[in-house]
Amino acid sequence: MSILIKNLGLQDYESVYQSMIEFTQSRTEDTQDQIWLVEHTAVFTQGRHGKPEHIINPRNIPVIQTDRGGQVTYHGPGQAVIYFLFDLKRLNLGVKNFVCTIEKSCMHLLKTYGIGSHTIENAPGIYVDQAKIASLGLRVKKGLTYHGLAINVNMDLTPFSYINPCGYQGLKMTQIHAHNPRISITDVLNNYAKILTQRLDNSIFS
Repeated sequence: MSILIKNLGLQDYESVYQSMIEFTQSRTEDTQDQIWLVEHTAVFTQGRHGKPEHIINPRNIPVIQTDRGGQVTYHGPGQAVIYFLFDLKRLNLGVKNFVCTIEKSCMHLLKTYGIGSHTIENAPGIYVDQAKIASLGLRVKKGLTYHGLAINVNMDLTPFSYINPCGYQGLKMTQIHAHNPRISITDVLNNYAKILTQRLDNSIFS
């Protein structure tokens, strides 16, 4: 079954979050898997394991509690956010393999932009040297996924200093623009979706 890719543009976080929950609750065995491509207005989101002390000073930026994995992170304009609304059982994929596919797709994308990147054990996400360039958080219920990946493209990174990103004090953040200023957020969203779907096709049919 093909994957429907939806470009949502710039959206507030809470409405998209509620839409993900409603989509997942209402889907059937025949519901088409979807990838949502979006950019959010400024918001801090707290994961299920998030601790209040990691939100140092949110200033005037809203904080929203979510049911995804992980701890606190920041979303804002200039960040490419990709949400995965998939049935892993139908794809015959385990959660670990799916996370690996998400991460490898991101590293492949960054490589096409001339950016070397890597993962760090027990610290989900993608890093350039020791600075985080992409954050990952999922929710999986009965094999159904939602939430996803946020790639820093060309954004104001200052709000990350208002928190301990992903629960790590002093974690440095970086973005694509610092390494390759020619890349647009539209490029990142569309190219990531293309790379991921190709990898899933290969994993399904190989």
